[in-house]
Amino acid sequence: MNEQRTRREHAPTRQPISANLHDPVLDLVVPVFNEEAGLERSVRRLHAHLRAGFPYPFRITVADNASTDATPRIAARLARELPGTRWLRLEEKGRGRALRAAWSQSPAPVLAYVDVDLSTELAALLPLVAPLISGHSDLAIGTRLAPGSRVVRGPKREFLSRGYNTLLRSTLAVGFSDAQCGFKAVRREVAERLMPLVRDEEWFFDTELLVIAERAGLRIHEVPVDWVDDPDSRVDVVATALADLRGIARIGGSLARGALPTDGTRHGPLPQLLRFALVGAVSTVAHLLLYAALRPATGAQAANALALLVCAMANTAANRRFTFGVRGRDGALRHQTRGLLVFALGLALTAGALAALHHAAPDASAATELAVLVAANLTATLLRFLLLRAWVFGTGAVR
Repeated sequence: MNEQRTRREHAPTRQPISANLHDPVLDLVVPVFNEEAGLERSVRRLHAHLRAGFPYPFRITVADNASTDATPRIAARLARELPGTRWLRLEEKGRGRALRAAWSQSPAPVLAYVDVDLSTELAALLPLVAPLISGHSDLAIGTRLAPGSRVVRGPKREFLSRGYNTLLRSTLAVGFSDAQCGFKAVRREVAERLMPLVRDEEWFFDTELLVIAERAGLRIHEVPVDWVDDPDSRVDVVATALADLRGIARIGGSLARGALPTDGTRHGPLPQLLRFALVGAVSTVAHLLLYAALRPATGAQAANALALLVCAMANTAANRRFTFGVRGRDGALRHQTRGLLVFALGLALTAGALAALHHAAPDASAATELAVLVAANLTATLLRFLLLRAWVFGTGAVR
């Protein structure tokens, strides 16, 4: 999306990572909970793949989430037997908690994780981390929903995955395609900056991290992957889906309030809210002047509707360029269409205010009408700002 590309123009420049022959460049975390059956097979396969084809020093970290079976014993043995492998024990469950602990303790400049079932084909690992090592990108994710990916899974999992990612795009206006694939990487300095802003400690950790990163203008690289569903997955699909929905609602509420924490770069010398206020002030004056000019010929309601329509289209175009920094034609029609829906809300508020005034005071003067319109416009302006930021342009927190 063009607005996503515009925000990435302000992403900080990253330097390529030089590979020290002794220190790991990549720390690959494998979060586990009660995985005694497949843990050893997966870790040995992962270790063999990295030794055979990964051109940089690496480390594998098995992050145990309070397992109650033989997982800790197996992980400890693997850490002793396999060079470059370690074991981390946590006393509380939660994939996000495991990643936070493992990544926070790692000195490696590139941090990543894979699901223990290794559903994602490991040939995609080097393409995943290469853009981070080169300095091109800040984060990288595997995607099962892009052209070039090949996925084998049942219809239930397919429906849930596509439904979840569609919901994300429609409610949070995200640009990345697959939030749930257990195959992600991030540069360490970026993780250190983002993790304190992420509240979730479980399955929604990934999504929240990506949303905050995107809103902060960071570069997210996507790699199409081959993926085969694990029929023995321990994931409680229903519980995870409900937790994800709660996470989406929480993030959506933060966006609506302008409270989503990001530390991204500014789009210009003026704060976003001030730029919006300047556009709004000009629009309000233009609306009142048009209303006053049209009122004698068309009547109050028609004059208000026509003036608001003209100003709404100009307002959307001005906010698109000046407030939210979106340039070019990509997405312009969609922005104007959504802007008109926001206009309909403003029309309902101002028309309702005029109708209420005329019902209460049929002989109200033109000055009184204008005063009522100003008050209604202030309310409509606040709602318009929230909707433009969270839905029309999807640019996130106030900057």
